[in-house]
Amino acid sequence: MTYSKAAPVVNPPKSKNLPLSLAVSFIIILFLLIFQDNATVIPILGFHGVINNKNSVTQLEQGRMHYPQKNLERFLEYLLINDYWFITSQDLYEILSNQNHTNSDLFVKKKPIMISFDDGYRTVYTNLLPVLKKLEKKYGKKVKVVLFINPGALSKKSSVNSTNLSCQELRDGLQQGFYDIQSHGLNHKDLTRLSNKNLIEELLESQNELRKCTHDLDPQQKVASHFAYPYGAYNQRVQKYVSKYYLSGYLYNNKILNRSFLKNQYEIPRLTVNRQESVQDLIEKFDTTFNEKSMKFLDKKLN
Repeated sequence: MTYSKAAPVVNPPKSKNLPLSLAVSFIIILFLLIFQDNATVIPILGFHGVINNKNSVTQLEQGRMHYPQKNLERFLEYLLINDYWFITSQDLYEILSNQNHTNSDLFVKKKPIMISFDDGYRTVYTNLLPVLKKLEKKYGKKVKVVLFINPGALSKKSSVNSTNLSCQELRDGLQQGFYDIQSHGLNHKDLTRLSNKNLIEELLESQNELRKCTHDLDPQQKVASHFAYPYGAYNQRVQKYVSKYYLSGYLYNNKILNRSFLKNQYEIPRLTVNRQESVQDLIEKFDTTFNEKSMKFLDKKLN
């Protein structure tokens, strides 16, 4: 019996171009890291009320959505020290639609962030505004916050003990340059459960009432140009109607905005915030390099 000789195993020649291709890949990645502007990932934090620990805490303020004033001040101070750029809803709209090219230098030099407050709690005036004024005096920089307001719940002049903001308090914050006032629906209803007629009423009446409140302070009608869905609830029908009257729409889904993956400016994600979260917890939502050592350094710097 004869056996055929096995064919010799031939190893494929090593590619001389492999080191070169690795070097090119490394250069491309390095280029992207260096020249990618800071506005690719934009954290948008969603607060509600602001608790002042010095005062008695009402039953409403005991809700987990209301954040301690002291912690909020430390958080905002961290952002100021680290040169974050407090953007408005219009700033973000222009970033997403690439309409404002004059901001390109800011993208490279600063890190954009949006601080928003929902539902129009009066503590945003009594407990937050004094903090914003204090920080501006200390650092010479203004912290702008976005308020998503339900004008149907605004307190009347005679409602001294109301837990909701009044039109005059909104005007004060807007006139001083701290508030960016946007819509959250007329009466904070789940829009997915409304008829088309009632849905349009919630959207249009909210816009009309907020602009009526601020008309002489807002000649360009930037007030109530953007919308946050009540309860974060929306569907294709709701989004269709919101797009008729507003430039953008905000969710409340505990996700961070990445411009590279955002396909729809009516589905802008926001990070949720509750009172159990520490300052470190908030920072770690968007700054992965922050740790306990960083926190100790921050405490030392602020104290």
